[in-house]
Amino acid sequence: MARLIKAALPVVALVVLGTGCSSAQGQDNQRLTERRENFCTQLGGWQKARNAAEEDTPDPDEYDEVGAAAQDVLLAMRPLRDEPVGQGRTLGEATAAATENSDPEAEGLAVRYCGEVGFETLTR
Repeated sequence: MARLIKAALPVVALVVLGTGCSSAQGQDNQRLTERRENFCTQLGGWQKARNAAEEDTPDPDEYDEVGAAAQDVLLAMRPLRDEPVGQGRTLGEATAAATENSDPEAEGLAVRYCGEVGFETLTR
């Protein structure tokens, strides 16, 4: 009986460890999905604020709103900054260029990223 327990113990330990890894990986995937959704939501909010400011008569308060929305996008992008978006650029580079330099090509890369990760409806 003692031999059976000694033989079964490593197998049970592997099963427990494997289950823990699977659960942790599921949590990591969920966290990544949540971060992507948050980024795309913030990107869409910045686009909406920017577009509204472009259509209206210039008002300093609205430009502050656009700047605040840009900061929200940049904060949401931080944990995803190293994800590739094409053309040799990362999400961090594309987002910074779009929000800080009004780079339409970079904005297009960020929007395409949102589409590729399943959140195309959150952007403009």
